[in-house]
Amino acid sequence: MSAHILVVEDEPGIQELLKFNLGHHGHDVTLAADAEEAGARMRESVPDLILLDWMLPGASGVDLARRVRADPRLKDVPIIMLTARGDERDKVLGLETGADDYITKPFSPRELMARIKAVLRRRAPQMTEDTVEIDGLRLDPLAHRIHGSQDGQERALDLGPTEFRLLHFLMTHAERVYSRSQLLDQVWGDHVFVEERTVDVHIRRLRLALEPSGHDRLIQTVRGSGYRLSSNLG
Repeated sequence: MSAHILVVEDEPGIQELLKFNLGHHGHDVTLAADAEEAGARMRESVPDLILLDWMLPGASGVDLARRVRADPRLKDVPIIMLTARGDERDKVLGLETGADDYITKPFSPRELMARIKAVLRRRAPQMTEDTVEIDGLRLDPLAHRIHGSQDGQERALDLGPTEFRLLHFLMTHAERVYSRSQLLDQVWGDHVFVEERTVDVHIRRLRLALEPSGHDRLIQTVRGSGYRLSSNLG
């Protein structure tokens, strides 16, 4: 599944190489040459993942990683550090600043893609193509199909594109409560300005779409907090 990846790298040749390889694998790429430009790009739109060079002009990649982790809006964005520093102490420092992974240059595009997939699976599972199943409800993001099983009978369920994204996010973050504003940021994108009541409309549509297999019960309203997907009815 396509992810929005911010590449923070000051060497034009490496920028273009990363942009080509990431684009070839279906990802949407934004480039920044330094920490200041990266900050401006993140104010425009929160990326799904940051590829961050250690050595940057001005503020270093480590400094930028610290700023990202201290920002409530960005703190959950996964970071992969790219660096020529192979010393173990440097690796530990990079990870201690909040990086999720660390790749030493030079690296192969194949290794990079594998690392990106692994980090997204851990930190942003809704960005992967893995099939997810909960209590007989199965969502296949690659085929864009949903099936619900009830009493031994399986049926295909018809969801609109927004309800599909909403269900995918909730299924990959099951048992956690999300406010309307958090769901807007995660499903619609923080750069899309719509009213919070829009979430309620799509939750109703989602429940209606899941009714034929009885899985509408999974979508729970948490009074005063928001919504969650849970198979625990207690």
